[in-house]
Amino acid sequence: MARILACTDGSTYGESIMDHAAWAAARMGGAAVRVLHVLDRAAADAPADRSGALGLDEQEALLAELAALDAARGRVALRRGRALLAAAEARLKAAGVAEVSLVQRHGSLVDTVLQFEAEADLLVVGKRGEDADFAVGHLGANLERVLRASIRPVLVAARAFRPIRRFAIAHDGGRAAQLAVDYAAGSAALEGLEGELLTVAADVASGRALLEAPAARLAQAGRTLRSTVLAGEAEAAIAAHVAEAGIDLLVMGAYGHGRLRNLILGSTTTALLRACRIPVLVFR
Repeated sequence: MARILACTDGSTYGESIMDHAAWAAARMGGAAVRVLHVLDRAAADAPADRSGALGLDEQEALLAELAALDAARGRVALRRGRALLAAAEARLKAAGVAEVSLVQRHGSLVDTVLQFEAEADLLVVGKRGEDADFAVGHLGANLERVLRASIRPVLVAARAFRPIRRFAIAHDGGRAAQLAVDYAAGSAALEGLEGELLTVAADVASGRALLEAPAARLAQAGRTLRSTVLAGEAEAAIAAHVAEAGIDLLVMGAYGHGRLRNLILGSTTTALLRACRIPVLVFR
């Protein structure tokens, strides 16, 4: 049985993450969904120790109160996490997911995801977490770390789920983009959906030449996708086409331009995640 790992943290993306996971589970033949909630802010939320200027008796009393407050916060966080998991389970089951399991852990989200993703075929996360800056152009602090670290396909959920009928594969000729093509050729998740191959090139001829091999790979698997060559800057051209063409899901490879350039200039992956208001299925 196929398995999906869906991460929740109580953000406004929480319900959408479960809706996307339920969609993927149905498309993958009734996949099981494991919902993961990670408590990783206990240390950051602990009160600071400002007892140094107090007398011994006052210090002991204050430290006891701080410890009690810290323990109370921890208990509240645990109860809240369990409530989030219960709500996620109810939403998934209401959407028709038969097998749902719940996991709560302390620690780093990225490390915990890496621990559990070996048993998953797909990872579903939100574009932003509950503490993210929701200003335009900002992504969740953990998203890029997860995308860079995960070896599984990662479905980045949009703010709200909408039915997925059309998808587009953004192809740049890189290895990660080829993984996206292989997935589209062999996965039931995209079977029967209307698809399109996209690339951005200086001229139509070179763009069509780049798309010949992936188009042939898909055709060999019985999946015919229209090929489209766009002009301009990759981020702007793809984001505009996705919006104008009514694409419901963007499929792409991640971080294919080299570590140094990514650190200095950002990347097409990050820019498209910021610009597109649809879910993005990412391969690394």
